[in-house]
Parts: sequence; structure tokens; C-alpha cells
Amino acid sequence: MKKIFAINGSPRANSNSGLLLDSFLNGATKSHAGITQYRTNELNIKNCTGCLRCNLIKRCSLRDDDWEKISHEMQASDVIVFASPVYFHHFPAGVKTIIDRFRSFINVQITEESIIHTPWHEWKKDFVLLLSMGSSDPVDAKPIIELFEFMIEVLGPESRLHVIAGTRLAVSRQITMTREELEVLYPKLQIPVELAEKDAAVNKQILTTANELGAQLAEL
Repeated sequence: MKKIFAINGSPRANSNSGLLLDSFLNGATKSHAGITQYRTNELNIKNCTGCLRCNLIKRCSLRDDDWEKISHEMQASDVIVFASPVYFHHFPAGVKTIIDRFRSFINVQITEESIIHTPWHEWKKDFVLLLSMGSSDPVDAKPIIELFEFMIEVLGPESRLHVIAGTRLAVSRQITMTREELEVLYPKLQIPVELAEKDAAVNKQILTTANELGAQLAEL
């Protein structure tokens, strides 16, 4: 049975990225995957202090938070999912705090020219990014995607990255709204109302794609 570890990084209830995650996990459930899911709002994760002790002890030295538990769960999983809104071209603070603690999975050697990253254990996993953004241009998520491409290169080149990103998503549960609901919402957001029909169809397809990806990765 495949094990899936999922983080819902949105501080909102009924968030678009959270609904994407629900659709993904519903697909995975059909294949009887084992699912572990957390919301960043409910986790106690301390900030990385850059102490470098993980280079010596091969684990994070910070204690009395939830990192030890979730780090073991991530390492034991086949699929790791981060569902998040895009805030100012990057993750909100709760997700970024978790990503910073990934430092403890890696030995870092400073050389004259650069830094050499070596994972304590080479990862072979599927990483999934489920992103929602207010922007109409998916390039706004580029810094997040490039970060994960780098992380995978460092943690284990046999890992794979899957990205599903929704655009023009500014309010809670917008990704599930009908054309009629979007036609009421868009004037309030100063978005051309003629985009409502197209966006409703695109959003529905994005949710379907997330569901299908969840089912696919749970079976592989």
C-alpha cells in the first residue's frame, strides 16, 4: 500500500489549495493508499536557527515540537504533497518553516567555490505541489517550483515532481464556483466578467486532474 504524506499550507478554511488537496486525496483513497495529513496551522514547528548541528548528529537538534514526528512520516512515505496558496511569489510562512527544516536531511559542505549538498539517505519519492494563486499568470509560482526542483536534485535525482496550479483564485472556495457564481464575484474583484465561463470550466478540470493524479500515484 502506498503511503501519502500531505501538508495543507493554507491559513484559510475552505481554501482553494485545500480543496485541491481534498480532490487529490479522494483520488488516492480510491486506491486504498495510507494517508497522513496535517494543516500547518495545527502544527508546532520551530524555526530553523542555522545552528549546523545537523551536520554532526544527522538530524535536527531542535526539540519539543512536531518536526521529529512529521520528518519520520515524510521519510517513510512514497508521496509527499504540499498544498499551498502562493503569497508574494512564494509559500506562506507555515510552509516555509517546514521547508527550512529540510536542512536536517542533508549534509552541507562549504567549499571555496560553492556548497556541496549530500543527503543522509537518498530519496526516491513523488513530490506533488498543489498551488493556488490570485495572479492570472502561473509564472508567479515559479520560485516555488524552482525550489522544489532544486530540493529533488539534492535529496535524490530519482524523485519526481508533479505540479498542479490554479490561477485567478482570490477568495475561499472559488475553485468550486459555478459560472453564475463567478459572474457575481468577478465585478467585485475587478476581473472581466466574460472570463467567468472559461474559468469555471478550467477550475473544474484542475480539480479533476488533481483527483486523477492522486489515484495514479497511489497505484504506481
